[in-house]
Amino acid sequence: MLTIWICVAATAILSCGIKAIGPALLGDRPLPSRAIGVIGVLAPTLLAALIISDVLGPGWSSADGPLALGVATAAGARSTGAPTPLCIAAAIAVTAVIRAVA
Repeated sequence: MLTIWICVAATAILSCGIKAIGPALLGDRPLPSRAIGVIGVLAPTLLAALIISDVLGPGWSSADGPLALGVATAAGARSTGAPTPLCIAAAIAVTAVIRAVA
C-alpha cells in the first residue's frame, strides 16, 4: 500500500514540475506553432490510450470483445457527426446485443 502512495506522490510532483518548466523557460514569449500543435493532440492521444488499455485488459489477454465493439460503435457514430447521447446509446445497444447472443 505504501508503494502506491509513493507512486501517486511522485506522479504529482513530476506533473507539477513538468507544468512549471514551460512558463519558467518561456516567460512571456508565445509558444512556437509546432509546440501548440503537439499540445493540441496530447489529450486525445492520452484518452485513446487509456480507453484501449482499459478495454483490452492487462497484457491484452483478457480482452472484452463486446465492449471493444461497443467502443468502436461509439467512435464510428461520433465520426459521422451523431450527437453524444446517440453515440452512447448505440454503444450500449451493440454491447448488450452481442453479450446476449454470445
